[in-house]
Amino acid sequence: MISISLCMIVKNEEVNLANCLNCAKEFADEIIIIDTGSEDKTKKIARKFTDKIYDFAWVDDFAAARNFAFSKAGMEYQMWLDADDIIEQEEIAKINQLKKNLDPATDIVTMQYATSFDENRRPAFTYTRGRWFKRSKGFAWVDPVHEYIPLYGKIFNSDIMISHNKSKGYAGRNLKIYEKMIASGKELSPRSLYYYARELRDNGREEEAVEYFRRFLATKRGWIEDNITACNALGQCLSNLGKKEEALETWMRSFIYDTPRGEICCSIGYLYKERQDWRRAIFWFDLAAKLIKPDSMGFINHEYWDYIPFLELCVCYSKIGDIEKSIEHNDKAAEIRPNSAAVKYNKEYFASLKK
Repeated sequence: MISISLCMIVKNEEVNLANCLNCAKEFADEIIIIDTGSEDKTKKIARKFTDKIYDFAWVDDFAAARNFAFSKAGMEYQMWLDADDIIEQEEIAKINQLKKNLDPATDIVTMQYATSFDENRRPAFTYTRGRWFKRSKGFAWVDPVHEYIPLYGKIFNSDIMISHNKSKGYAGRNLKIYEKMIASGKELSPRSLYYYARELRDNGREEEAVEYFRRFLATKRGWIEDNITACNALGQCLSNLGKKEEALETWMRSFIYDTPRGEICCSIGYLYKERQDWRRAIFWFDLAAKLIKPDSMGFINHEYWDYIPFLELCVCYSKIGDIEKSIEHNDKAAEIRPNSAAVKYNKEYFASLKK
């Protein structure tokens, strides 16, 4: 059986930390906590689970903090979690089984990361992250913000799911780090251009986001999944700025990189819905619902591959007077989210037509 060092960086996480560590104690052979300046009871809570608690002076660099945490590890594999991560019992069982069965030649184990959920706790937004890293290989984190470890060597892609339950915001924090980097004269890597553009968008600076998404795509050095997501985000920014044709061209550009994605087909469907071009809107929402999800490590907003296109097809068919198809697609949406307020509203509307 392999052994695991859980390596975490935390600050002011008294609300979340115990929940996370109560999960982790069931599989971690060692728990390492790196505190970057807590002013609450974070350290007191951590001491209930481990005596390996270290201070790290914050230097606006998440990779530096995580590498410091990794440097304290003593087990065969290093694992990371955030304080607001939760692991369900069935996933913990999978982890413990994997500890017994993992090929010792494995360098990295990836796991699924769910960061949002519907009202039935079905994962709505997921992507894949490296979670276990063989300590003897000397893996290191890079990039001060949206830090990551480049994946290489023998990789095992597991289906284990980690749930991220973000409970507090960090408005502007990442943006400030990027702008500090730019002010210091540091050139942003293609990946950092992409994430900086996302931060600009998320902070309401869409015109600047457009510039940086375009800079990122112009490098032609981005990961395919980031290229596709950038096209969708850039198109949405352009649409919000009233540049609808440029938005449409940008969404279409995403098809250069790989097969169509549900999120982008729905973006195009919304544009035609806004124009009340119901025939074209139906085409794109219908395509989104028929697509097969890619076997990739990228971001997947699952609702745009089933629930949302079904709901939008319900609306579009209603607009052209085809109530039978409208009901059919609302029923399909109900199979996925039976407690959805929109689904219930539509059912009430259809019932009223029979009176």
